[in-house]
Amino acid sequence: MKTNFKKLTIAAIATVAFALSGCNTVQGVGDDIKSAGKKGEEVIKDVKN
Repeated sequence: MKTNFKKLTIAAIATVAFALSGCNTVQGVGDDIKSAGKKGEEVIKDVKN
C-alpha cells in the first residue's frame, strides 16, 4: 500500500511540475507574439510616414 502511495505522489509531483513549466512556455510564446505585433505596428507607422 505504501509503495502505491509513493508512486502516486511522485506522479502527482511530476504532473504539477510539467504543468507549471508549460505555463511558462505559453507565457513566453505570448510575449514573443506581443513583441512581434509591436514591431509590425512600428513598421506600418514608418511606411505611412
